[in-house]
Amino acid sequence: MTDTDETIWATAWLGAAHGPYPAGNPSAQPDQRFAFPNPARGAHDQSFRLILRPDIWGNAARLRFSNVMGSRPLIIDGVYAGLQDAGSGIVPGTNRPVRFNGAETVTVAPGAMGWSDPVALPFVDHPDNPLLRGRRLAVSFHVVKESGPMTWHAKALVTSYATPPGAGSHGAAEHTNAFPLTTASWFFLDAVDMLAAPGTRVVVCLGDSITDGTLAAMNADDRYPDVLSRRVHARFGNRVAVVNAGIGGNQVASPARHDIVNPLNGGASALERLQRDVLDLSSVATVIWFEGINDLGISGSEPAQVIAGLRDGVARIRAAIPGVRIIGATITSTVGAARHHGHPIVEARRQEINKFLRTTDLFDAVADFDRATLDPVTGELRAEMQPDGVIGGEGDKVHPNHAGYLAMGFAVDLDTILP
Repeated sequence: MTDTDETIWATAWLGAAHGPYPAGNPSAQPDQRFAFPNPARGAHDQSFRLILRPDIWGNAARLRFSNVMGSRPLIIDGVYAGLQDAGSGIVPGTNRPVRFNGAETVTVAPGAMGWSDPVALPFVDHPDNPLLRGRRLAVSFHVVKESGPMTWHAKALVTSYATPPGAGSHGAAEHTNAFPLTTASWFFLDAVDMLAAPGTRVVVCLGDSITDGTLAAMNADDRYPDVLSRRVHARFGNRVAVVNAGIGGNQVASPARHDIVNPLNGGASALERLQRDVLDLSSVATVIWFEGINDLGISGSEPAQVIAGLRDGVARIRAAIPGVRIIGATITSTVGAARHHGHPIVEARRQEINKFLRTTDLFDAVADFDRATLDPVTGELRAEMQPDGVIGGEGDKVHPNHAGYLAMGFAVDLDTILP
């Protein structure tokens, strides 16, 4: 099962790596002490069952495991992929073993990533089957010995599962009792490709916590890229995938170099991670880049620095992907927010960047997320878009909730999506 003249690989899911655990910004995270009592030692002879939603399905998949934030070789075996039933359960008969160059075990060097062999998904009777829309893939694997620092994506907003340390390999199990511990994050796995029809194209949503989905509801697929995905599939069917390359706290150009010894919660800058989170993905046709508020509110960057970073990134994307479409997005309001994000100078600089975005020819199109979410009287996010959709409460005046993400997902003009 490889790509042929009749099929290609297309990225169907992304969990952009930052870390190492516990550096990051998870949402609704259960107490992780029982699964990972010593972050420096990481995972120890234990199994994971990660739950994720591919944006398109195919009758074969391949998995990318990441050790980019690790300090020692990561050894994984007992890898399986199956259709989630409920909780950590697998629909009987769908759990398939995954191999790496024909072997059951793979060793991923520190700072590296590794792809699996293609694995058949026989339950995918036809990629366009509407009953597969919204279904989730369960990827299970066993970490041999100790992993050391764990590469992770903190804000999954989806419940996944783990065994206690020392429990051994349980990826083949279809039942739920092997995985008693829960997490709201993804570990080690950072991309899934599906075998797709020729001409299938991928839209990458590159950004920070608002793309990542802060204040969106758990297990609801409620982020703006999810809303956009449903609109895209309604028009283009299963021939376009939308994947989420957001990381909470991420910045366009800062830090200049990510230090895994003293990591920032937002991970490597968009410019530093551009290769693995955009350029290395399969069948990318469009990038929607929505970022910059953390450069202003965390690093205190001037608008010129953010704009220079955007110009640099756009040039690199165009050089690497001929014919790509790049959509810029205006920065949404943080007026009234606590600490630095709510400072008047941040608002003035945000307005300057948005003016640039609305008038530049750098991008092929602009999605005006600011206009879609702004209360023109208060200058804040609209009142109905502020309450916290995860745990309740008033919200933080930075991140929109379901109402805000819905407005953002509909602010992208579908006529601008594809080349």
